[in-house]
Amino acid sequence: MKIKIVSLSNNEDFKSILKGKKINNKYFTIFFKKLINKNNNFLNISFVAKRKLGNSVKRNKIRRRLKNIMHDAINKISINFNYSYLIIAKNTVLKDEYSNIKKITFLNFEGIK
Repeated sequence: MKIKIVSLSNNEDFKSILKGKKINNKYFTIFFKKLINKNNNFLNISFVAKRKLGNSVKRNKIRRRLKNIMHDAINKISINFNYSYLIIAKNTVLKDEYSNIKKITFLNFEGIK
């Protein structure tokens, strides 16, 4: 079964998740929280790349990388679909190799139970 990644849309959802738990690493910060009105058939996740990380081309590259890693993570590791996630990227995502980012992402999402 193909799992669909759905982006967060409500401002209230973003504010609520920012008050939840978080995990930091050198590439990004993951905020996660259980939302009340969440459908468990979808993975609610949003990727944020702030403007100070670069122009739109660089920010979109960061988002594409993170989305691709999450598609791999859905297929290869067990992700808790009860949570909604918010990933805020740091500038080291652009500078480091894809495989290193992927490895650390998998470790972080395996730790969320």
